Amino acid sequence: MQKLTGMKKDLIMRGLKLLHSLFTVGLFCLCWYMFYRTTGDKPAYVRYNPLMVGAYIVIHICMYHIYQGYVVGYNRKTEIVFSQFLADLIACAIVWALDMLAWLKWINPLYFIGLVAAQLIHNIIWAIIANIVYFRVHLPKKTILIYRNKNDLARLAEAYRFPEKFTVERTLENPSSFEEIQKEVEGFGAVFVAGIPASLQNGLAKYCTENDIQGYFAPHIGDIIMMGAHHVRQFSIPILNVRRAKPAPEYLFMKRIFDIVVSGLAIIILSPVMLLVSIGVKACDGGPILYKQVRLTKDGKTFKIWKFRSMRVDAEKDGVARLSSGDKDNRITPIGKLIRACRLDELPQLFNIFGGSMTIVGPRPERPEIAAQYEELMPFSLRLQVKAGLTGYAQIYGKYNTNPYDKLQMDLLYINRMGVFEDIKLMFATVAILFKKESTEGVASGNVTAVRSSAENVDIPEEDKVNN
Repeated sequence: MQKLTGMKKDLIMRGLKLLHSLFTVGLFCLCWYMFYRTTGDKPAYVRYNPLMVGAYIVIHICMYHIYQGYVVGYNRKTEIVFSQFLADLIACAIVWALDMLAWLKWINPLYFIGLVAAQLIHNIIWAIIANIVYFRVHLPKKTILIYRNKNDLARLAEAYRFPEKFTVERTLENPSSFEEIQKEVEGFGAVFVAGIPASLQNGLAKYCTENDIQGYFAPHIGDIIMMGAHHVRQFSIPILNVRRAKPAPEYLFMKRIFDIVVSGLAIIILSPVMLLVSIGVKACDGGPILYKQVRLTKDGKTFKIWKFRSMRVDAEKDGVARLSSGDKDNRITPIGKLIRACRLDELPQLFNIFGGSMTIVGPRPERPEIAAQYEELMPFSLRLQVKAGLTGYAQIYGKYNTNPYDKLQMDLLYINRMGVFEDIKLMFATVAILFKKESTEGVASGNVTAVRSSAENVDIPEEDKVNN
C-alpha cells in the first residue's frame, strides 16, 4: 500500500464511491419496481418508470454533493453516515412527492421508509470499509503548523482532529523570513498555515506546489476577494479586476421569485408549528410572542428582523447589545431553550423574506451596534455588498459564536460564488445544521459579542486590519 501512486489511491477510492452509488441506486430500483411501479399496458407507464429512476439518480447525485456524503478521510464515520442518510432521505422524499404530483393521489410512503432504512445499513457498512481502505492507502502525513500567535494556533486545531491523517510533529511561531520557513518545512508532507504575512504565505504556497506538499492555508481577506476577480483580456499581461459585487439582474430576479415561492410555501406548511410555538412562548411568561430587532442589510440599510422571543422581556434592560452565551445564559426562557435548539425561533423570518427585507441565502444580518464594534477591527462592512439572508456559508460551516473575522471570510466566499444553483445547494445544506448542537453554541460567558476579549485585534493579520 505504501508504494501506491497518488493516481492509484484516487482510483481505489473512486471505485469504492462508485460501488456505493450503484448499490444505493440499485436498492431504489428494487424498491420502485417491487412496490411503486405503475401497472397497466399504456405506453405512458413504460416511459414513466425510467423517468422516475432517472430523476432519483440526478437527485441522489445532487444530495450527495450538497451533504458531502463521500468526504472520506476528513469527516468522521458518524458524519459520513449522517450525511449519506440525510441525502438518501431527502432524495426519496422528493421522488415520493413527485410520484404523488404525477398521479394526483396519495402514495403510501412505507416502502420508501423501508428503503431508507436499508440504505442506512448499507451506509454504515460502507463507511467502515471505506475508512479502513482510505487509511490503509493514505498513510499519516508528517505535519508542521506555522502560525503568527497563539490565537492563530487555535484556528489550526483542526489539524489535531485526524491523527490518522496528520501527525503534527512541529510548530513554528511567527517566522521572520521565507528562508526560515523553508528550512523548517523540509521533509514534511503537510503544512497548516494561519496569520503569517501574505508575502511569506505566497512564497510557501509556491514551495508546496513545487515540492508536492499538501498546504492548508487560512486565507487573508484579500485572498478571498481575489478569488472572485475577473480576468481583463484587453491587456497583454495578466490583469485581474476587483470590484464590488454586481449580481446579474436576471439572477436577482430569479432569486426574488425563488424567495417568494419558497418562503410562501414554508409559511403555509409550517403554520401549525408556528402556532404551537406562539402558544408556548405566550404561556411561558405572558410576554410578547415576537421579538423585533434592528439589523443591517445591503449597503448598510436597516430593517426590523422578526423572531420568536426566546429571552426574558428585560433581557437587555441595561441597554447593552449582547449576543447569547448559550444554554447557560439565564436570560433565555425555558421555551426559548427548546425553540433555539431546533432553530424554531427563526421561523418568523420567513415573513421578512416574503416581504423582501431579507433573502433565503445571504450573509446573516448583524445588529448595528455589534457590527460597529467589529468594523473597528476589520472591514466587516464588506459583507453588506448583498442582501442579508436567513442562511449562508457562515451559518452552515460556522457556528453562532464563530469569530467575526472567520464569519466575514465565509460571507465573502459566498459573495464570490453566489448563483441560483449555489443558493439551492446552501438551502438544502442548511437542513443538516439543524441536527448539530454545536452550531448554536453561545459566546463566552461575560462577553457581549463573538469577540473573545478587548485584545481581539491581535487575532487579525496586519493585512486585514481596517487601518490598512
